[in-house]
Amino acid sequence: MRVDLFDFDLPDELIAQRPVQPRDAARLLDVAPDGLHDRTVRDLPSLLRRGDLLVFNDTRVIPARLRGVRGATAGRQDVAVEALLIRDLGGGRWLSFARPTKRLRTGDGIAFTGFGATVEAKNEDGSVVMAFDTRGPSFLAALEQGGAMPLPPYIRGGVADTQDRADYQTMFARYDGSVAAPTAGLHFTPALMASLADAGIATASVTLHVGAGTFQPVRALDTDAHTMHAEWGEVPANTARAVEETRAAGGRVVSIGTTSLRLLESVARAHDGAMAAWTGETDIFIAPGFRFRAVDLLLTNFHLPRSTLFMLVAAFAGLERMKAAYAHAVRERYRFYSYGDCCLLR
Repeated sequence: MRVDLFDFDLPDELIAQRPVQPRDAARLLDVAPDGLHDRTVRDLPSLLRRGDLLVFNDTRVIPARLRGVRGATAGRQDVAVEALLIRDLGGGRWLSFARPTKRLRTGDGIAFTGFGATVEAKNEDGSVVMAFDTRGPSFLAALEQGGAMPLPPYIRGGVADTQDRADYQTMFARYDGSVAAPTAGLHFTPALMASLADAGIATASVTLHVGAGTFQPVRALDTDAHTMHAEWGEVPANTARAVEETRAAGGRVVSIGTTSLRLLESVARAHDGAMAAWTGETDIFIAPGFRFRAVDLLLTNFHLPRSTLFMLVAAFAGLERMKAAYAHAVRERYRFYSYGDCCLLR
């Protein structure tokens, strides 16, 4: 499909710069079979059924934005470098975006706060591979000291502060590895989780380490020409079993966010519609025409025009239906993007 079909107008003032407090006070647009309904996240238990299963992403965002200096060598001056980690390649190597890319060469050393790195390779898509001299738990500890939360540029120019350390992390965050938050999970609080449990709604978790590629704009003119970056994920055996048992009992699988959905649908596609324990990388790209086999409902934030995530929700609920929902959200002054409000697609 033509990428311009997924465009829409959004006033800048509707892009949320901070989350609402408490988190479950955010607004929720219920995109229901009988139309659009304005609600709040706290209404979620009444919108679901006893026996439904919510699936959360329990990845944890790491402080993946780094600032450092490439030292002067062979007549070259010091250069300030900003790097964004994208994906752990293992062995202390990370796929990254770095600026200014044109002034970096293979073999250059960069001093960051608490550790150093060497530019191991430069890729045609503008990314670089950095080999760090600190690995494992020590590397993550150094990131906590010297890195910044990787806010997207539409939130205060991407400049994070100490409050973002808490705000840009879900209550489910458990496993280090994401460079972007699974933002639908940001709306949940212990009080909301208790209400969901009282309503007989079960929960389970998967892990998908979200990479920056998920949020990159689609530069191709047609969706068929777009390629996704791969991301590492895991569906534990107990979650696979919970999904299968929910379906057998007539319950519905409710994905909390597009990241959980992409992982569940990746596994279902690989197992002829069934859910199974799984670990690996997925580069699944979901656009209109995709056959969903794992997820029945989707809770998700409002996404960027022409983004792979807006294409995903259009595939899930229908392009014209989602355009109408987004137009309604703009008229009613919903808050958009990572720190914004959400919608329930059913």
